[in-house]
Amino acid sequence: MHELFVTRDAEKAMRLYYGKPYLQHNPTMADGADDLPKVVASLPANFKYEPGIIAADGDMVMIHGRVTGWGPKPLVVVDIFRVKNGKLVEHWDVMQEEVPAAQTKSGRPMFPIER
Repeated sequence: MHELFVTRDAEKAMRLYYGKPYLQHNPTMADGADDLPKVVASLPANFKYEPGIIAADGDMVMIHGRVTGWGPKPLVVVDIFRVKNGKLVEHWDVMQEEVPAAQTKSGRPMFPIER
């Protein structure tokens, strides 16, 4: 995620982290990592990705993060990856517009998760 969305080096990310086959469950993306350079190149200049909690369970890794500059409101995202032989081979994600803590019923923020 750092190479893709912080340093925006999709080629490096593909070389180091993405395996084949790479199965995609995001309905707007095709299988494989070949579209990643186009996705990264299309990001607005003010796009920012902030990783939060990272959790692992067996061959699954989850990253909770926040994205700003990709739409009118910040998004809280969860990316889930299956890892095989040290490479990402499958991906799921969910995204939700961030609601400011002052506007939530609990008064607590959606991001970051405090430890």
